[in-house]
Amino acid sequence: MVLIRGRTARSAAAAVLAAAALALSGCGGDDSFETEDWHAPGQNASVGPVLIRYAHVAEPKEDPWQPGDDVPAYVWLMNEGDKTDRLVGASSPDAESVSIVNADGKTLPDGVELPPNKLRQLEPTDDHLLLRDVREVVRGGDFMKITLKFEKAGSVTFNIQSQVPVYDSSPSPSE
Repeated sequence: MVLIRGRTARSAAAAVLAAAALALSGCGGDDSFETEDWHAPGQNASVGPVLIRYAHVAEPKEDPWQPGDDVPAYVWLMNEGDKTDRLVGASSPDAESVSIVNADGKTLPDGVELPPNKLRQLEPTDDHLLLRDVREVVRGGDFMKITLKFEKAGSVTFNIQSQVPVYDSSPSPSE
């Protein structure tokens, strides 16, 4: 038997525990969606049976978002209730208004339907939120307050973060 001391032992123990946790949680190559194992990045909240996950403001393309810009925001919604709900509105003190729009940017006056036990991803190529006429400069990493209003579950207010931009993933000249 080989004895390992100090940091090496702690590192080895941590690696074993992490591997065991992954194996026991069922994470890995399984593409199924289990809400109890769902720990997506981004801001999380809930109201009634509606889980709000991965809520974030789109990263600025080149420079920070400027006052007057219309800024997209994305979120995953999971209705764990037994009846269909609907995202009917949103607001933010950091924007003139917040619209629920389709992929082409057209307002969806009836909001977005949330069937029971179905994940609804509000993403760039689908329905999403649009913060219209932001009031201040928004840099990657900044937080903004947002309120989401659901037909049955009610309203919830939380902070939403602007994604930190990743402009260039090529190696630096010094590498």
